[in-house]
Amino acid sequence: MPASPQGLCQFIDASPSPFHACRTAADRLVEAGFTELSESDPWPGAGDHFVVRAGSLIAWRCGEDERALPFRIVGAHTDSPNLRVKQHPDRFLSGWQIVALQPYGGAWLNSWLDRDLGVSGRLSVREGTGTGTGIRHLLVRIDAPILRVPQLAIHLSEDRKGVELNPQRHVNAVWGVGDRSRSFLGFVADEAGVDEDDVLGFDLMTHDLTPSRLVGADDALVSAPRLDNQATCYAGLEAFLAAEPGCGVVPVLVLFDHEEVGSQSDHGAQSDLLLTVLERITLAAGGHREDFLRRLPDSIVASGDMAHATHPNYPDRHEPGHLIEVNAGPVLKVQPNLRYATDGRTAAAFALACAQAGVNLQRYEHRADLPCGSTIGPMTAANTGIPTVDVGAAQLAMHSAREVMGAADVADYSAALAAFLSPA
Repeated sequence: MPASPQGLCQFIDASPSPFHACRTAADRLVEAGFTELSESDPWPGAGDHFVVRAGSLIAWRCGEDERALPFRIVGAHTDSPNLRVKQHPDRFLSGWQIVALQPYGGAWLNSWLDRDLGVSGRLSVREGTGTGTGIRHLLVRIDAPILRVPQLAIHLSEDRKGVELNPQRHVNAVWGVGDRSRSFLGFVADEAGVDEDDVLGFDLMTHDLTPSRLVGADDALVSAPRLDNQATCYAGLEAFLAAEPGCGVVPVLVLFDHEEVGSQSDHGAQSDLLLTVLERITLAAGGHREDFLRRLPDSIVASGDMAHATHPNYPDRHEPGHLIEVNAGPVLKVQPNLRYATDGRTAAAFALACAQAGVNLQRYEHRADLPCGSTIGPMTAANTGIPTVDVGAAQLAMHSAREVMGAADVADYSAALAAFLSPA
């Protein structure tokens, strides 16, 4: 099915955590005929396959006798800034039951105040007894409004202008009153249908319960959580499935976790996950290590992440002459100090893809006097040696609990990525 703003809303609402984002993508791939593989098993040489490692996913299509073709790779990340549950979450303060939370990534903290929050993520649970004891990893999702981070009343601020939020003290959530004996982890375990004593580890986080939706005049905008960067996960997934076969490349989709905190994990963009999978694709197809190494220089990565639209209330925060609009096409991101990986040759490849798709291309540079964020692009390029271009779709309110982008950009962004994966 072609990418659409309605499809994006459904993807986001199904994916409150990186683990759920991978499962949502995996379900879509299985529906399209792909087979999930285990990293610990031998791999077949040809076919449509994917692997999942925790909150990361890699999918590829490989035909017969394609062990020498270059890779065309679309990358994105599954994680978004949010508030995560601490290992000892239970507090009792001033008669309130409190859940201690920790900001993850560069969360815009004030946007998380006074929202109805659910909890999602993963429980690692003991299974079996005695010598047969093992561990299973269980996705958990509670969409009930159980948590709320309350704002301070304006009457209690010193100058009636609010307070500067302290991430240790001011973003803990209330979830009840009175009962000191109730355990938050026990509550989550009950909801998941397991015993609290069997929970050996957990990765739990909050999510805003307001559904994603089209807003504005003529439904011209998408209002949703986690647009950064699930909009690229969705657009990239649909582009990957729509990519034309027989274009002289092997298309690959990689969705990494942990971009918002530097990607330094066993399944982040700084790991060897992508490089290992690409080599195993070559070996499974009957190639050798030299065949794999020879593929890399002619391969290319499109690192997809969201881009800053020019803000109507803060136009002075943007580089003059680089107006970025929503519903005006994908964005090519350039930063000469390599916060983005784009150079002239990779920019040209994406510009050709946009022309092939018949969509407009916008070009973004960050103000030189403001610190610039980064993406999976530079670290993927450095770790693999594959030329990389950084691209995105324009949005406002990046890293807020609620973000906004252009509805028409969803299809255009995906079309450009599909053309990138199917070079003419």
